[in-house]
Amino acid sequence: MKPTETQSLELVRLCCRALDEKKAGDLRVLDVREISSITDYLVIGTATSEPHVRALRNELEKALDSVKAHIVGFETARESGWAVMDAFDVMVHIFTPEKRDRYRLETLWKDARDVPLRDVLAAEKRPARKPAKAKGRAAPKKAGRRAK
Repeated sequence: MKPTETQSLELVRLCCRALDEKKAGDLRVLDVREISSITDYLVIGTATSEPHVRALRNELEKALDSVKAHIVGFETARESGWAVMDAFDVMVHIFTPEKRDRYRLETLWKDARDVPLRDVLAAEKRPARKPAKAKGRAAPKKAGRRAK
């Protein structure tokens, strides 16, 4: 059964948050549903170095495993400067700056709709919670002058 658009976007959000937390640069999300038969979204990010590529891929794999997402496959040739992870409806590409400039996936998929990252990373609005009051304890007294 094909995931719903909401499920696909949640997976995109998970991938982007994992990459963002590990300092991936220039994150882009491309909606390719109308022009691709192999995936719905492409997530593209830049790593600062080859070890950073590996760290981002590992973090991404942990994030996807945490929600039991089906990983179709991943490819990371040693010292290639490029890692690809295929989670069926979301495909993630992590590049070193040189490889990203060389392959220019954004140009290859120029007809894709660019999904603003701020929309992807925006947390769902939740009602603000009031802090819980401690039960059975008196509130701490404010420091100040003592009464005589």
